[in-house]
Amino acid sequence: MATTQDVSNGNFIRFNGELCQIIEWQHRTPGNLRAFYQAKMRRVKDGKSAENRFRSGETVEIVRVETRELQYLYEEGDAYICMDNDTYDQIPVQKHLFGEGAKFMKEGDTVIIAFEGDDTPISAEPPHTAIVEITYTEPGVKGDTATNTLKPATVETGATVFIPLFIDIGTKIKVDTRTGEYMERVK
Repeated sequence: MATTQDVSNGNFIRFNGELCQIIEWQHRTPGNLRAFYQAKMRRVKDGKSAENRFRSGETVEIVRVETRELQYLYEEGDAYICMDNDTYDQIPVQKHLFGEGAKFMKEGDTVIIAFEGDDTPISAEPPHTAIVEITYTEPGVKGDTATNTLKPATVETGATVFIPLFIDIGTKIKVDTRTGEYMERVK
């Protein structure tokens, strides 16, 4: 068993019988009170967030996970089908594990999946950036570029991104999948 000092952001712990991923882990020492650890966690089962305080030195069960790079193939129902490039096994991964970055994924993208012991996917991470093509956007008005104004655009995956006025339909752009923000134009 590990103690609270061994936990860091991104670790998986078993809390109240459920598997949780640590999103934020802070050590706090408020004035003349005892020190504690404040944790923001995400339950793996349903993706819901929870917060809890742990006493300093309290024992915590850290779960060991194995991460592998898989190739995203296609969407089926409430799961994304990913393939292991070594064994060619196709593994269904629940959509909620990918978060908001999934709306920028295209077939063939490499994703990072974390597995707990019995090959059950417990966490999924899409690529940090995606290159997508603009399929629809309103044309920019000439002379309307004095400020850093953004307009909505629909990309090939169906997601909406706010882009600068000078970008037109058919242009490829780079998007940060973690925030959904426009990064740059791709040549």
